[in-house]
Amino acid sequence: VQAEGKNVLTIEGVAKGDDLHPMQEAFRENHALQCGFCTPGMVMSALDLVKNNANPSDKEIREYLEGNLCRCTGYHNIVLAIKAGAASMRGEAPAKTPAAAE
Repeated sequence: VQAEGKNVLTIEGVAKGDDLHPMQEAFRENHALQCGFCTPGMVMSALDLVKNNANPSDKEIREYLEGNLCRCTGYHNIVLAIKAGAASMRGEAPAKTPAAAE
C-alpha cells in the first residue's frame, strides 16, 4: 500500500542494458562480492548514501551499512568499492586500491 503509485528502483533497474552502473562495477573491481545474497542490498544502500553524500568517509559508509548484514566477508572491500563507485559517479577516476590492483 505504501508503494502504490510510486516508482520503486530495484537492483535490476540500476544497470543500463549490458553496462553495469559505476557502483556495480566498483563492487566487481574491488572484489566486494561473495555469495551474492547481500550484494543487491549493499549496492542499493551505497547508491542511496552517495545520492545524499557524494564523498562519504569510511566511517560514514560503515555507519550507513549497519542494517546490511554480510556473513561471507568483512566490510573492507565493500567500503573500498563504495568509495570507488562514489568517485566514479562524481566523474573522478577511482583511487587504485590494493584490491583493485590485484
